[in-house]
Amino acid sequence: MDIIMEKMSTRMLVEAGVFIALAQILSFIKYEMPYGGSVTLGSMVPIIIFAIRWGTKRGILIGLVHGFLQFALGTKFTYHPLGIFLDYIFAFGCLGLGGLFKKNIYSIIGSTAIALAGRFSFHFLSGVILWYIYAPKGMNIYLYSLIYNSQYMLPEFIITSVIIFTLYKPLRKYIHGSIRR
Repeated sequence: MDIIMEKMSTRMLVEAGVFIALAQILSFIKYEMPYGGSVTLGSMVPIIIFAIRWGTKRGILIGLVHGFLQFALGTKFTYHPLGIFLDYIFAFGCLGLGGLFKKNIYSIIGSTAIALAGRFSFHFLSGVILWYIYAPKGMNIYLYSLIYNSQYMLPEFIITSVIIFTLYKPLRKYIHGSIRR
């Protein structure tokens, strides 16, 4: 944690705050699933753009903060401590993985896929461990969690990828740090 904190500039901290706020605002524009999860208007894009610009470690850090805010300010589907960590904090922390590769738009979309796969994995685990009681009688809980969580994570991936693809060219210098940090 000291490595991350020692090199945080004022500019980076301000950008982190702005991007977390933007992600939070976009998360309120959504279609919500009955037992949690939602399709938003690109709420993960600001966190992923931050991770691309400032790096994976810092991206994970603001993803964790965003996940905590998702729980604190959003519709609460769980108060179980494990659910809070799996469905909110760890799941949204994975969005920082969007900064893994940033050579070009295709590697960025690949990183976005990895980030959302990480988020999906935590939701999937939560579905198996905590939400299995909602599976239809006789249905495999792994299949139930896979289907349920895919219903909102796949559209989220498509929306996020389209927005990032669209914003890449106008934000290329900013994302790659050509604009003064």
